Amino acid sequence: MPLNSIDTIKQDLHADDEAVRNARANPENFRLLYEKYYRQIFLFVLHRVGEKETTADITSQVFLNAFVNLEKFRFKGLPFSSWLYRISINECNSFFKKNKKERQVILNNSLAEELYEEMFNEDMLDELKLILPTILEKLKPNDFQFIELRYLEGMSFREMAEILDITESHARVKTYRSLEKLRKLFLK
Repeated sequence: MPLNSIDTIKQDLHADDEAVRNARANPENFRLLYEKYYRQIFLFVLHRVGEKETTADITSQVFLNAFVNLEKFRFKGLPFSSWLYRISINECNSFFKKNKKERQVILNNSLAEELYEEMFNEDMLDELKLILPTILEKLKPNDFQFIELRYLEGMSFREMAEILDITESHARVKTYRSLEKLRKLFLK
């Protein structure tokens, strides 16, 4: 990673830490965190739920929970968004459980290509693109969660570990196990 990228990441983390401190001191300053992360969290929830109105409701609840519990947030060298993702996952899971609904799988072509590179050596990409939504829906929600965070959201294993409250090595192992399950479903 180039030095400029590392500097940018450090600046972003410092900005997040400062924004959280400012929001704790004056709740009106929470607006800056909301504006910075709303779109990102909205899209994350939309990929799970698939309905814009429901997504807007869940996203609002995510930010309300973050606002109300801001004192509980602890800076651990990761972006504030990691905490928001954790809240988002919990809110989506509550929504699915309460409404007895199934999660949606909304994909883009780059996900199919990235997963293909992780799973295969042969030339079956076009076939994978066609059936990927179907096989992703067959994964258990916990397995899909690892694929989603790593490949849809582009998170590092460290960020995933923080969001899911597990170790980084456990996040790595669970991700590769989920990929293996996905590969087996594809080959059936």
